[in-house]
Amino acid sequence: MPTDDLLKQISFIKEIDKVKYIQRKTKLFNSDRPENDAEHSWHLAMMTIVLAAHSDKPIDVLKVLKMVLIHDIVEIDAGDTFIYDSEKNHTNTDEELMAAQRIFGLLPTDQAEEFIAIWEEFEAGLTDEAKFAKSMDRLEPLLQNTSNNGGTWAEFNVPYQKVYDKKKAIKEGSSVLWNYAENLLNESVAKGILKK
Repeated sequence: MPTDDLLKQISFIKEIDKVKYIQRKTKLFNSDRPENDAEHSWHLAMMTIVLAAHSDKPIDVLKVLKMVLIHDIVEIDAGDTFIYDSEKNHTNTDEELMAAQRIFGLLPTDQAEEFIAIWEEFEAGLTDEAKFAKSMDRLEPLLQNTSNNGGTWAEFNVPYQKVYDKKKAIKEGSSVLWNYAENLLNESVAKGILKK
């Protein structure tokens, strides 16, 4: 007979399947198909494993992996807000906190508390792990947009300065990755796929 904890964990696992249906504005590399949140989180996890050596500070890679895998689960309830949305603030933490409490609350208490704490740490962006996780979160769509001739930058007429201001969070986790990203932004302007 399954334990109560196992039943709660299975319930959570079923619930997070909904992440696969949350469409992001950013498109897959060299594609016109929108990425979903599950694909995004998986890609960030792989990027973390591959790029961890470029963190400016020593990091607990497992903790960063947990952050990037759970950070968008709250969008099951709160929805995905486009980072360049000019009408809705991308940092809708009250709505997202309620979502975190409900969704992670499906788990046994100790796991629920751990996941909520990890999600809150990511949102606050103060620890070395959170800074690196946010670097991954900002770098992936930059790579996608450059592969798609400007992608969402062109589609939504997002100017260079707005992109730069959002992407500079990358340097909080990795100066190496920020140098690479900043060069990509400048190249994008030179190619005409990002308007200055």
